[in-house]
Amino acid sequence: MPTTTRPLPPRPLPSPKPSLRPWAERLCRATGALLVLSGLLHLLVFAVDGGPWDGPVSWRKPITFGLSFGLTLIAVTWVTSYVRMEARARTALLLVFAADCVLEVGGITLQAWRRVPSHLDMETGFDTAVSMMLAVGGGILVVVLTAFAVASFRHRPSGPAGMPLAVRSGFAILLVALASGAAMIARGVVLTRTGHQEAAYHSTAPLKPLHGVSLHAVLVLPALAWLLSRTGWSEETRQRIVWAAVGLYTAAVVLTGVQAVLTW
Repeated sequence: MPTTTRPLPPRPLPSPKPSLRPWAERLCRATGALLVLSGLLHLLVFAVDGGPWDGPVSWRKPITFGLSFGLTLIAVTWVTSYVRMEARARTALLLVFAADCVLEVGGITLQAWRRVPSHLDMETGFDTAVSMMLAVGGGILVVVLTAFAVASFRHRPSGPAGMPLAVRSGFAILLVALASGAAMIARGVVLTRTGHQEAAYHSTAPLKPLHGVSLHAVLVLPALAWLLSRTGWSEETRQRIVWAAVGLYTAAVVLTGVQAVLTW
């Protein structure tokens, strides 16, 4: 008599709200807050010490990088709670991301206090080591954030109406920021290696608006979806508002991208 085999049950999706160990989530949020505080403290230093705002050597860099990395770390820690992925993988990626954020902001801040450029500076062995460390750190950021982006598209994120769209769109636009950052570093390194050090410092300017605008979509769009969930509006209305916000944000990225291409 032929035997029948039962079909294997479908493999369950990862938990819709993958939890971190409490200490890990607190650590990532506290680290982000400290980076933001570092940026604000250097704003005070700039107010007292003065100096140029633009250029390769200025207090602008520890200010903007401290604020941007801190807010991004806090945002990614929160937003990835809606991404369906294994909790241990999320924890490991976030801890690597937090350490890398500290590395990046620390290297930039160190060089600002030494009054030398943080990126693309090959004048001394130490400066070259710092520049290479920041470049490697940038590569780690690309790998970690791309892993989160892939996970968000592999399985539909959880959350209230509009949140899955906001999370996926935020990560997709964040990839534009990573690509523009990599392009800035690559062009600067080529110019530096070919003896055009001063040109290397100024070569990143056209891509900075694109990089800055696309960097924070992963915070702005999910935050909007979360705020809308606190209203009494219907799910359909909230979904339409998120779609409109994604369209406007995408248009802003396209415009800054066109400007970058025309001026690069």
